[in-house]
Amino acid sequence: MSGAGIWIAIGLTAVGCYLLKLGGLLVPAETLERPLVRRLSALLPVALLAALTAQQTFASGGALVVDARAAGVAAAALALLLRAPFLVVVAAAVVVTAGARALGG
Repeated sequence: MSGAGIWIAIGLTAVGCYLLKLGGLLVPAETLERPLVRRLSALLPVALLAALTAQQTFASGGALVVDARAAGVAAAALALLLRAPFLVVVAAAVVVTAGARALGG
């Protein structure tokens, strides 16, 4: 891609972000106060994060892959079930993933 093409892409992205933000500001307040909208707005980030985590953990290109990352996610899930603090959850995932990779995964 040429230098001009990159700047055009940056400009279009900036305009798109601005229009998306403007669209959110133009939504009437009574729409945002509805119980369904409030529930969906609370659950949507969790669903998106879960989907992103699953895609990054179990996909490589177009193939399904189960490797050391899956062990790390399982360790994090176990730590969450045991109600561990967030840093402990992250540390458990890192240690288990690194250990599984060191053992040949």
